[in-house]
Amino acid sequence: MSNYHPETSAEIVAEHGLSPDEYEKAVEIMGRAPNLLELGIFSVMWSEHCSYKSSKLWLKTLPTEGPQVIQGPGENAGVVDIGDGQAVIFKIESHNHPSFIEPYQGAATGVGGILRDVFTMGARPVANLNALRFGAPDHPRTKHLVKGVVAGIGGYGNCVGVPTVGGEINFHPAYNGNCLVNAMTVGLADTDKIFYSAASDIGVPVVYVGSKTGRDGIHGATMASTEFDEDSEEKRPTVQVGDPFTEKLLIEACLELMATDAILAIQDMGAAGLTSSSFEMASKGGTGVVLDLDKVPMREDGMTPYELMLSESQERMLMTLKPGREGQAQAIFEKWGLDFAVVGTITDTGRMQLKWQGETVGDLPIDPLALASPEYDRPHEPTPAQDAANIPESRDLLADLMTLVGSADLCSRRWVWEQYDHMVMGDTIQRPGGDAAVVRVHGKNKGLAMSVDCSPRYCLADPKAGGAQAVAEGFRNLSAVGAKPLAVTNNLNFGNPEKPLIMGQLVGAVEGMGAACKALDMPVVSGNVSLYNETEGQAILPTPVIGSVGLLADIDRMATVALKRDGDTLVMIGDAGSHLGQSIYARECHALEAGPAPSIDLEQEAKVGDFVRALIEEGMIDTCHDISDGGLLVALAEMALAGDKGLSLVSTETSAAFWYGEDQARYVVALPDAAPLQERAKQADIRLNIIAKAEGSDICLPSGQKVALSDLRSQHEDGFPK
Repeated sequence: MSNYHPETSAEIVAEHGLSPDEYEKAVEIMGRAPNLLELGIFSVMWSEHCSYKSSKLWLKTLPTEGPQVIQGPGENAGVVDIGDGQAVIFKIESHNHPSFIEPYQGAATGVGGILRDVFTMGARPVANLNALRFGAPDHPRTKHLVKGVVAGIGGYGNCVGVPTVGGEINFHPAYNGNCLVNAMTVGLADTDKIFYSAASDIGVPVVYVGSKTGRDGIHGATMASTEFDEDSEEKRPTVQVGDPFTEKLLIEACLELMATDAILAIQDMGAAGLTSSSFEMASKGGTGVVLDLDKVPMREDGMTPYELMLSESQERMLMTLKPGREGQAQAIFEKWGLDFAVVGTITDTGRMQLKWQGETVGDLPIDPLALASPEYDRPHEPTPAQDAANIPESRDLLADLMTLVGSADLCSRRWVWEQYDHMVMGDTIQRPGGDAAVVRVHGKNKGLAMSVDCSPRYCLADPKAGGAQAVAEGFRNLSAVGAKPLAVTNNLNFGNPEKPLIMGQLVGAVEGMGAACKALDMPVVSGNVSLYNETEGQAILPTPVIGSVGLLADIDRMATVALKRDGDTLVMIGDAGSHLGQSIYARECHALEAGPAPSIDLEQEAKVGDFVRALIEEGMIDTCHDISDGGLLVALAEMALAGDKGLSLVSTETSAAFWYGEDQARYVVALPDAAPLQERAKQADIRLNIIAKAEGSDICLPSGQKVALSDLRSQHEDGFPK
């Protein structure tokens, strides 16, 4: 007897992305050969995108708990206590493969999907952020991708009425064939009104709400689990199509129903649509489910059970309701102009049974399929240590500064964020362009600070240091506005995990990230893994993005980067710069991508960050900027440009490492009188350097050489449009 169902073959199994071993395991679980519908379900549930089969062994090592954590990984999003009976709910997710194929819809539906993850939990979304990576600025596709992705993020976020408040963008040839689009949403909920996805009540109705199901996005999860080749353009039909106006209605309808006590469990339909949402709800609840696919609202004629189960049409949710409450729920969804259908029942069988035109067309055990998804300990090799690099001195500090502020990685992102509505809802109190965005908790005097961070060039040189640095950078960005860091969400973007060196990058980055999260008390509460980011064998840089969220107890004490007063003294807190390896100075001024990543001293990072935050909380300083990409002189220039005030350097240092080194755990603050700060730093055993004085309209060296702020601004602002 053949090991294949009449509808399937070895070729069809391979097309579904299952290895021969995985297929054998599926047959063993089923006790027979799966039919085409069942094979499709195995395929998406066991895809890298849905099962994390190459990474979950390592994800389990991350710290995920703390007194502030209400819900860690395993739900739609992470939940963290912010006091006053309120919680912040947040997560970051990737939409890399779809955005490369169809940049506008790929990015737009990435935003839509992450919004659903957050409001599924009962939260009103209050902010969006994004982390974008594109190829070389002069690559023929880069302009098309940047334009489409930015328009897609802006189009969706602006229409749905959630402000896009922050983000980051890098350019590097390693992303020429595979851009990265990571979208993050932050929401607010009451701690006694948080909704979970486990469907544990037997006999209750399973309800489908939102948009109708179409043929878009079929095989989206499988497509996101493979490398690209020259035929990838043809995968356009696997990219979902988003409708932000429907999403806005869905948010309002869900929150209105959540204000009642009718909902028992709720799950959004994301990757693998109806399949993963129904499986996750039943698996977490330890139950079974019967779905009547004839009842699913359909957008197109002649749809098959296979298409209905695997479609990734957007703006759809699945929920279970208390029996007898269907009418109340239906009235709410119909009022908002949305589809509502009872499509099934929760059972005690532990099986998923799929009915179509009166017949059972699929019958699968839930837990064996969900819990037996493969877990691989893939061979991994560490990245070899980088030799020290001989990076030349600067021949002209100010000429190099002009080069850096206009470079692709450091020029102003105004062109991007002006396309995003970052003020809608009226609670954004720190706009894009600072260290962290800050959004007021509506009706309160406290705020949420948030940031997304990663330096892929460090991760390539030393994955462990790079993973730790991404967390430390988030910690600094929150601390620099005066917020207490609470927790992180992560988005691990890597190449093909079947290559030991790439797998080694992931293992190293997770190890560094875990150590930093422990040391800085920022547990990981949610996240996403995106692998196979390769095109014709060329992998992206390892890019483990960290989304950080912190709490500002008093928004009147928030610090910003802009210089505010003539005569202020600018003081560097932390050690003097000495590290030029992997720096933007080395790359932009000397065409060198060489040397080790900067070392990370997590104890020092915590000590300096806590010190700076205390100064802001007490009102001693209102101007602060962390020192990161580009080093000290770039940080000073950014502060001068933000406040439109010049500065005169008093430090007579001339070395490139001092001004452009990217050593960690450092900040610049500005205040009228440095004496009390010097006294505090002495007590805390923290180093200070008095660097400059705020005055005039130029950046002046002690030698008298200067550059006009207006020239610096033109260079900085024109970089991106160019």
